[in-house]
Amino acid sequence: MDTQGIEQMLSVLRSSAAQASGKPAEIAATGAAGGVDFAQVLKSSIDKVNETQRQANVMAEKLVAGDTTQSLHEVMIALQTASVSFQEMVQVRNKLVTAYQDVMNIQV
Repeated sequence: MDTQGIEQMLSVLRSSAAQASGKPAEIAATGAAGGVDFAQVLKSSIDKVNETQRQANVMAEKLVAGDTTQSLHEVMIALQTASVSFQEMVQVRNKLVTAYQDVMNIQV
């Protein structure tokens, strides 16, 4: 699974949190000054998770239908990979919500 998009999102969140707290933030090469489009990175990550789940479901449907080209091992690994990637996406979402709440609670 490609975690580059998630790492970029976390980098943007860390720099935003540092700026909001008044601490000097280190600007990474792919940070806000580098022009990373946060919405595009987030959408790309969600699309990858969706594609992983779709492929796992297709494999499971083929196995249930009696397709002998799909082994139980491969299907179970694909389903577990899809589950873990979805759980990871939920955790990223939780961090985004927490960061949003922190920013909204800042008194100006």
